[in-house]
Amino acid sequence: MASKTTNPYTFLQQVRAETAKVTWPSRRETVISTVMVLVFAVIAMIFFFAADIAMGYAIEFILGLGH
Repeated sequence: MASKTTNPYTFLQQVRAETAKVTWPSRRETVISTVMVLVFAVIAMIFFFAADIAMGYAIEFILGLGH
């Protein structure tokens, strides 16, 4: 397969043309999405922390380790 080379100026023109076709989110949509990601990250953090503590207690109880 033969490769075609494009000079950098033409490449940048093509990139600019393709970027103009992109539908960018508004500032409000970006903020809402960011807040949702942070909220779900905190929820996941709390869930996995609680699961880790519960499994630690369960293993300690089953194996009789610790006290």
